Amino acid sequence: MEEEEILWKDRKHHMWFPFSFTKYSVSKSSLYVQQGFFKTSYDETLLYRIMDIRLSRTLLQKFFGTGTVELFTRVDTQHVIQLKNIKHSKDVRRLLSNLVEQVRNEKNVVGKEFYGIMGGGHHPGDDCPGNDDAVDMDGDGVPDAFE
Repeated sequence: MEEEEILWKDRKHHMWFPFSFTKYSVSKSSLYVQQGFFKTSYDETLLYRIMDIRLSRTLLQKFFGTGTVELFTRVDTQHVIQLKNIKHSKDVRRLLSNLVEQVRNEKNVVGKEFYGIMGGGHHPGDDCPGNDDAVDMDGDGVPDAFE
């Protein structure tokens, strides 16, 4: 398997020092987060699953030249991913935003495909098992059974 080219990587910083066991990296299609020293976890999130991006910078982060980028996702395991105390946080937010749009366009993914996930993404009449009462056919975010 060929490894993807890493477009950006950094570590969580303490003040301006990158002394931590949390590493972040981004390829053309995925975000990777590696955390821990004694027990290390590796998380991968496909970029097209990122719905919104927020940049926040406290006064201390501004002073030390870092920021936190929050990614709001449609992933079952972790709905908010934080890239904490990273350098060049404005540029990273812009890079991620552009990559997310690019990969969504390549895969023809639009936001409405993430709505209605309560019903397993199927519609009444499909041959898929599931609860038809939890389907949101009109796309307003509320299952039709509750309207």
